[in-house]
Amino acid sequence: MADAAITAGTVARPNYGSMSRDRRWALRWSYFFLVLFAIFFLMPPIYMLITSLKTSQEISAAGNPWWIYDPTLENYIELLTQNHYLTFFRNSAIVSVCVVALTMLISVIAAFALARMKFWGSATLATGVFLTYLIPETLLFIPLFKMFAWVNETLGIQLMNHWWTLIILYPTLTVPFCTWIMIGYFASIPKELDEAALIDGATWTQTLTKIFIPVALPGIIAATIFAFTVSWAQFLYPLAFTTSATELVLPVGIITTLIKGDVFNWGQIMTGALLGAAPPLVIYAFLMDYYIAGLTAGATKG
Repeated sequence: MADAAITAGTVARPNYGSMSRDRRWALRWSYFFLVLFAIFFLMPPIYMLITSLKTSQEISAAGNPWWIYDPTLENYIELLTQNHYLTFFRNSAIVSVCVVALTMLISVIAAFALARMKFWGSATLATGVFLTYLIPETLLFIPLFKMFAWVNETLGIQLMNHWWTLIILYPTLTVPFCTWIMIGYFASIPKELDEAALIDGATWTQTLTKIFIPVALPGIIAATIFAFTVSWAQFLYPLAFTTSATELVLPVGIITTLIKGDVFNWGQIMTGALLGAAPPLVIYAFLMDYYIAGLTAGATKG
């Protein structure tokens, strides 16, 4: 019996050396795929940076595309001194800020109503809000054209070829998804909080502003990041609804002004794309740190 117990204990004892070895191999494979992932996704921006530091002659020459023989800042200087590029940048900034503000104003209120103020059909309506986001923009801009034509014929208001028109168009893409994100965050908040607030005499507006918005701040930041990214990088709507150089935003302005016929000014195209990617990168870095800090603070409260 003693031998059987010893044998059973030996069999049941975990093999810590094997587990440690398995963890080491898992860590090695994780780093291996992480390096492959980093190389795959960092190659395009690195190539863009290299190309932006080359002259047009060096770009067209048959040499090593990954090496800069004669580095120059000519593309940056020339692009930043053009009034057109600064106009594109200004239009994109104004449109993105206005779209983010409008999106969050609508999304937060709509999500709060759908998540907390239960009424007949609220769940179906919440699902329908998300399903509208799944409709591709390639199908939406055609009926929007019809609507703009009707407004012009009926009311005499010309909505085409104005940068501020994009502030009306972009929320059709940002509001549904941001509302869906906020519904999930609001639904995860315990019902006792708003019930206690209502018992204390708070209105629905006070409950939203004093309780739900501070608690759901990580969700609001995530929705803000999404709305800004979509409005800053949107290409189809400004391509379809704006034509004048003074009304274009950055993604379309770079393509229309730096590509003339079959001549591609690759140095300035890469430079413009890199400069255009700078604001989202800065905002992502700032808001992601704030997002993680908010999650950590919420997890340790109590």
